[in-house]
Amino acid sequence: MNNIIDYCLKKKGAIKDYPFGSNPVVFKIAGKMFALIFEDKEGYPYLNLKCDPVIAENLREQHEAIRPGYHMNKEHWNTIVIDGSLPEADIFYMIDHSYERVINKLPKTVQKSILE
Repeated sequence: MNNIIDYCLKKKGAIKDYPFGSNPVVFKIAGKMFALIFEDKEGYPYLNLKCDPVIAENLREQHEAIRPGYHMNKEHWNTIVIDGSLPEADIFYMIDHSYERVINKLPKTVQKSILE
């Protein structure tokens, strides 16, 4: 799980925040969420990521560990069960996609200031 946290924080302009208390850990860019890490009652980790709706549906069909976003807009967010069934590289790719979706919705001037 630390690799995922570190990866999120290496994104340009990313910050870690706790707007809902200690659980979940929220990663934001320019005040907008791109990732949330939380644990269920049994302590199993989950990762919520923003995703293109078509890609989100395809990922859910292909992987049992990817579900509609828990407590999120289920069209635009996926929840990934961190159970070892998905390669870390695939999780990092999904984090990249989520980050890019959020960056691309920001005003151009904000995008430029973050990405420079």
